[in-house]
Parts: sequence; C-alpha cells; structure tokens
Amino acid sequence: MTTFRVFAKRLLAPTLLLLLPVIAVAGGCGAAATAISDVQGEKSSSPLAGKTVTVEGVITMDARQKGGFRGFYLQQPDHETDNNPDTSEALFVYTNRSAGSVGDRVRVSGRVKEFHGLTELTDVSALDRCGTGDLPEPIPVTLPWPGNLPPEHLENMRVEVSGELTVIDHYNLARYGELTLAARDQLIATEVMAPGKAARARHQRQDRNRLLLDDGRGTRDPRPIPWPEPALSADNTVRAGDRVGNLSGILDFRFGAWRLQPESPPDFRPRNPRPGVPPKPESSTLRVVTLNLGNFFNGDGNGEGFPAARGAGSATAYQRQLSRLVATLTAPDPDIIAVTEVENDGYGADSAIADLANALGEQWHYVEADGRTGSDAIRTDLLYRSDRVRTEGRSRRPEAASFPRLGRPPVAQLFSPLESDNTLRIIVVHLKSKACRGAEGPNRDQKDGQGCYNHSREQATRALLGWADSLPRPANMAGTMITGDMNSYARETPLQLLAEAGFTNAVRQFHTCSESTCSQTSYRYRGRRGTLDYSLVSEGLVGRLTGATVWPVNAEEPRALDYRGPVPVPEHQPWRSSDHNPVITDFSF
Repeated sequence: MTTFRVFAKRLLAPTLLLLLPVIAVAGGCGAAATAISDVQGEKSSSPLAGKTVTVEGVITMDARQKGGFRGFYLQQPDHETDNNPDTSEALFVYTNRSAGSVGDRVRVSGRVKEFHGLTELTDVSALDRCGTGDLPEPIPVTLPWPGNLPPEHLENMRVEVSGELTVIDHYNLARYGELTLAARDQLIATEVMAPGKAARARHQRQDRNRLLLDDGRGTRDPRPIPWPEPALSADNTVRAGDRVGNLSGILDFRFGAWRLQPESPPDFRPRNPRPGVPPKPESSTLRVVTLNLGNFFNGDGNGEGFPAARGAGSATAYQRQLSRLVATLTAPDPDIIAVTEVENDGYGADSAIADLANALGEQWHYVEADGRTGSDAIRTDLLYRSDRVRTEGRSRRPEAASFPRLGRPPVAQLFSPLESDNTLRIIVVHLKSKACRGAEGPNRDQKDGQGCYNHSREQATRALLGWADSLPRPANMAGTMITGDMNSYARETPLQLLAEAGFTNAVRQFHTCSESTCSQTSYRYRGRRGTLDYSLVSEGLVGRLTGATVWPVNAEEPRALDYRGPVPVPEHQPWRSSDHNPVITDFSF
C-alpha cells in the first residue's frame, strides 16, 4: 500500500520466538508481549480470537468517560511496529479499569474478541501503567479508499484525512451524534443509470467509500447535538453538501460502519447554503407547486385526537407542522398546489385538507375528489387560488377495478387561468414506496437498483396512462401534467414508461442531470440523493413551460430540525417542513 506509511519491522529475539510463537505470557512492563499487529492479523477477524494475550502500547484515545464506549484505544508506538502494511497496529480495550490516560504506555492482559467486526481486548485481567509513551503519528488517509477496499489495516489507528469531505447524510445526527461523509455527494445510481448489475455495483462502491463522523460516545440522543459546533440550531445547521475539514482522530469500526472518533473539533464549511425562493419567470402566468407533505394528519380536526395515526404526536406538534408547511407552500406564490400524504379523512370542515386550505388563506380552495380515495391512510389532493384560476368540470379518480391495490388512487382536475380560455389537466400521483414490508414474488427486491414493489409501481403506471387516456378531452385543453411522488428514480421503469407515452420531465428541460452534474433532486435516502417527485408534461404543454425547478429546502436539512425534532425552530420558516423538496413548475397561458 504505497499510500500509507510503511513501518519498521519489530525485532524479536529468536529464543523469544521459540518460546512465544503466538501468545506472550504476562509479566512486568517491558517484558515479552504479543505484538498488536499479531492480534489484528491480515484479515477482518483476529487470528487470536478467543485467546488470552498480553500487549503493550500507548493510549491514543480514552473512551471510559460517562456515556463513552467503556474502554480505550491502544496503539503500538511507531518504533515498535512491523513492516506489514496489511496489519493494523492498534486495538480497542474494553474495560472499566481506570489506570492510564492518553499518552501513557500501558500493559494489558485480556481475551481477544470480535465485537460486531471490531477487534477488541475484553475480560481484562491486568492493566498497568508503564510511564509516558510516544503517541504514534497519524496516518494520512483519503477517500475513496485506495482500491475501493475497506481500511481494515488501519482499524483503531490514529489517522488524518487529507483535504475535505462532504456531508451526505445526517439522519442520525440527533439520535447518535453521527454524520456520514464521503469524498463527494453521492447520487442514486438509477437516477442516471439503467437498472441492472452496473447500477447495483455503483451502489456498493458508494457504500464502501464512506466515513462516519462520530461523537466518541455510546449513548443515544446526545444533548447538545454535537455537530456542527457549538451545537445544531435553527440558524446553525449542517446541510447535505456542506464540507468538513480538519478531520483527525481514531479510525474506528462499529455497527457495520467505519467511523472517525475525532481528537479535535472538525471545521464545518458551508458549501450548500440555504437557497432563496425561486423567482417567477417574467412570462409565467401559472405556477404549480408539488410537495409530499410528510404525513399531514390533523387529529379530529378540533385540536384533539392526538397522537394521530401518522404525523404529529400532539396538537402542538401539529401546529408546528402546519405553520412550516404553509411557509413552504406559500413562499413561491403558487396558483395551484399538488400534494401527497394528506390524511384520507374526507372533505368535511374538520378534514386535514380543509385545515390546510384555511391556513393557506381565504383565497385558497381545495378540490373535492371524494368517493374513490381508496383504503390507504393517505391520499393525493389539489388546492388552488380561486382569485387566479378556476376549475373546469368535476374532479376524477379512477374506479377501484382499474387501479386495484396499486397505490393511492390519483386525482385529476381541469384548471383554467382566469384570464385565459385554455385549460390544462393536472393529475396527482403517489405510487407505492420502496419499503419491503410484505413484498412477495415479483415485488421483492430484484437487486437491480429499483428496490421493492417496482412491479406494483410499473403496473400502476400502466393503469395510470390507460386511465388518463380515457378521460374526456375538451377542445380548449392544452395538455396534461402528471405530478407527485412517483417513488421511482429517473431511469427506473415507471419513468421510462411515462417518457415513452410522451411525457417530458419538466425540471430536466431546464436542469440537466448526469453522473458528474445533477443539482436538481427532491429526496435523500441513506446518504444518496435522487428525484422521486416530478412534474411531467404532455407534448402540448412543453412549449408553454417557462421554468421548472426543485427548491432544496427540506431534504438537505437534518431531520433534527423538523417539527418533531429536538431543536426549537421558529414558526413560519420553510426549512425541513417535510423530507421531500417541493417541485415548482411555471407555464405561460
């Protein structure tokens, strides 16, 4: 491994080698001991697992504090290492014995154990301080890992990351104090690649080339939330796409992930600042905003009935959710709003959709599309400003027989700007998610990058296109817009079917997406970003497009800042009002 430092071979007397071929006997400081590199071995598991050994080394990090990992990291000094680049020179010692501190040389006797992939010394029978030692120099490392191979040969060693890394995931920031980092932001493979073996291989490479910035603690819900320093707050956020430098510490492995336990605070460098509201093009006469509301449930509609079946757990949380959603939906100044994940509780005065319309303002009305909303707890809906647009005819949903168990039934409505005789049809869709619960047969994950239930999403898309073709088409209708949460990335089967049927991705008309550049995405899942939410327009509407964009106000922000999170956030601001970004589409009529 030319990337890493090659250490001098540790010299052992021939007689000692004969007496101690693998395991050294216990003794006083400086007596014969097993080399830590022999404990680690050249593979992912120790060749001495289950054996009792005695080792000597320098404590590089102490994690025996309250809430820590109940042990310390021990590394061989630089002048005592072997010359084998495939073996680590450090291990974790799991003990509540208190002798020694960072920089001390200690002698430890204990049993070698593999703990969920971490080589450690446990059942410690002796721990003696041998004086002050020399801290080993940190090893410079880079991501991606050389050869795309995991850094097993550096497990538990002091390292220093060269350059900066990118924040790609903050899902567990408030829960475990973790941020996931990579060399650059990671794009879902099927956003730019056809499903198949190559897409799956890309996914696996991305997984291998990550590093978690940890907080050195083994407790849940750390408070204050450690990153970014001094603490996460409404105005001190860390967005996906931000960069982190000055990363040095212990390269740890826990719970299936490589982690950096930092020795000093990293530097956070905003590279993806919060964006302003996308301006309307001068020629725009109709703006549509599409948003997955993230399970919008209003209890009984009268301040009671919480926790709801989904969404808010209390009336107070619901009010926070409502105010944040209203801020997000109204800031772009839309004429029509298409929403998904609305409580499927009818269209009466106490319904969730009625609550949302009232909160948006007196000009806002909702489309009553009752009768065929399906049996799911959530549904799709449409709202509009009655002082700017009017509805034409009745709303429609497909009959159950034509859309059996294929997700939430779509809703369709014709609209006309008040100053135009032209109409457009908007169809709001929410296909089945990729979650694998209950998946059977062709709905199981086919290992091609499309996840579970792709078969159902494909069937639903075919049913959607057939139903859309069957709807009456007025003479003054300019075209159809299909919008909503497709739960499919851009190169997956449902989107390909829609493209073959003549529907154009409006956002990609204005913002290209390739493996090297793809700035406009609506969702982030396990550190990868991609598009699940779309504005798809038929041929008659392409020429009327004046703009289409994704407003990145939600998916890039940590979930700790949402309405259920532990961080207080002022009302009436849009950040993290949902886990999906809104899609904004402008037309000229």
